[in-house]
Amino acid sequence: MSETAIPLPRSLPARLARLYGGLALYGLGIGLQVESGLGNGPWDVFHQGLGLRLGLSIGTVIILVGALVMLLWIPLRQRPGFGTVSNVVFVGLFADAAIHLLPAPGHLVYQSAYVALGVTSIALATLLYIGAGMGAGPRDGIMTGLMRLGLSVRLARFLIELTVLAAGWLLGGTAGVGTLVFALAIGPLTQLFTRWLPLSDPAGRARHDAT
Repeated sequence: MSETAIPLPRSLPARLARLYGGLALYGLGIGLQVESGLGNGPWDVFHQGLGLRLGLSIGTVIILVGALVMLLWIPLRQRPGFGTVSNVVFVGLFADAAIHLLPAPGHLVYQSAYVALGVTSIALATLLYIGAGMGAGPRDGIMTGLMRLGLSVRLARFLIELTVLAAGWLLGGTAGVGTLVFALAIGPLTQLFTRWLPLSDPAGRARHDAT
């Protein structure tokens, strides 16, 4: 049986709905992992650790780091889009809201469920906001910029995430089994979801491969 892909949005309202739906879901995914207490994704280990040192919420740090990361786009010759700026502002806001509203899990079973739901949410959210065709997230832009310099996508992502993970852990961010689950599952889950939510290339053609 062949899978039926959801058509790429063409109208502006549909693209905006996909963009902001994806950003909200991304923030929820971050909140779920943070509240699990079992370990965050590499970037959020860094965000959390930096927030602890500065006395700021993780969402505020996500916004500040996102804005600073965009400065690195200049030497990498990356161009931000409307979705890029929206990512910088809204993911942090949604993450803080999720952390505030989610009940703290009191048992390992619920903690594990938070991790599973968090990673799944982030994988789906990534395809939603990128698939809106309004610009990649600021952190994604570093990866694609390094790819333009000749690095493979896997090596570029590995180097970036290893660096922020190590820095975040040294700053006091939570790294653990949830971090490992994120590292192992985010790629396969994103690839799986491309069956229903294809990305589009600059020419507007549908793609079913996650980068």
